[in-house]
Order: sequence, then structure tokens, then C-alpha cells
Amino acid sequence: MAVGWAPDGAVQEQIDASVDDEVARARRALHKGESLTHCEDCGEAIPEARRRAVPGVRRCVACQSEADSQYVDPSPYNRRGSKDSQLK
Repeated sequence: MAVGWAPDGAVQEQIDASVDDEVARARRALHKGESLTHCEDCGEAIPEARRRAVPGVRRCVACQSEADSQYVDPSPYNRRGSKDSQLK
């Protein structure tokens, strides 16, 4: 059901676009090539199991968790919300 001037399916298209954007961002964040044996941030050894599980890994779990927690969503608005939610 469309609201206002929006065509049918417009909300789902916005949700799909948000998901596609996040998938693309996650793929860009993946490292390529050989995994490091030691964390590039703290220098601690990266366990062999992690290096096998995450090809191209560059950080230990603790440093990667810290880096992930500092990620800020670049989207300046809520695509899934109504126009009213964007004004608040």
C-alpha cells in the first residue's frame, strides 16, 4: 500500500537499497590476500584458527571488536522511516 505520492512497493525498495548498501560496505571492508600472523594494531599473535576462519585477517579479535564499535553509519537519514521521522 503506497502512502501519499509514493508508488506501490516504494517502502520495500528503500529497505532493499539499505540492505544492498550495507552488504556492499561489508564486502569492501573484507581484506584480501594473506592473513597476518600478528595484529597490525597491538602486535599480539593472531591464532591460527582465526587466520583460517577469516582470510586476510589483519587484527586480533579484541582490536577488531574495538574497530567495529567505532564504525559510524554514514547514512544521514533513516530510509526505513517516514518523512516525519526524518524531521525529528
